[in-house]
Amino acid sequence: MAISLQKGQKVSLSKENKNLSVVVIGLGWDEAPRQKKGFFAPKPQPIDCDASALLLKNGKLISKDDIVFFGNLQHKSGTIKHMGDNLTGAGEGDDEQIVVDLSSVPNDYDKIVIVVNIYEAFKRNQNFGMIQNAFIRIVDGKTNQEMCKYNLTEDYSGMTAMIFGEVYRHNGEWKFNAIGQGTTDASLGELANRYI
Repeated sequence: MAISLQKGQKVSLSKENKNLSVVVIGLGWDEAPRQKKGFFAPKPQPIDCDASALLLKNGKLISKDDIVFFGNLQHKSGTIKHMGDNLTGAGEGDDEQIVVDLSSVPNDYDKIVIVVNIYEAFKRNQNFGMIQNAFIRIVDGKTNQEMCKYNLTEDYSGMTAMIFGEVYRHNGEWKFNAIGQGTTDASLGELANRYI
């Protein structure tokens, strides 16, 4: 039975499942319906949300090589893989997935922060207030069982990026922290700078 998390809640991933090795981090969102501006108004562009994983050492991002995103689909260690970019968020289920082999993540990495930013948010005049049904979930990669899910339910109007959550190592256990913090960062680079 999957655990439904609240903002700021932490849960152990490996306590109940000692043999846990691979997890799929699924992220999803839908575009909220927009009001029509008239017959001749330009059709609004789809909102392109991009999920990324930042691998931290002692809580810090050391190298740009430790960012896994649509432009770098696999971490150099081979333990984190981004399954590809979804340009619209349309459809059911996960829009983007990041697969993590927890059993093989090098020991010097203590945290994997999962962030989502809106591509060209300022240029397209888009923000997370135009997104609904956003979630992050952790699935056991072997059994395909959902372990926990966090639905982001706050009003994130004006926010162009989001820190969804983090998978981190604590006393030999892997845990998940539901963060749900909106930011006004314009790009993945600006988001990454928060962890330097």
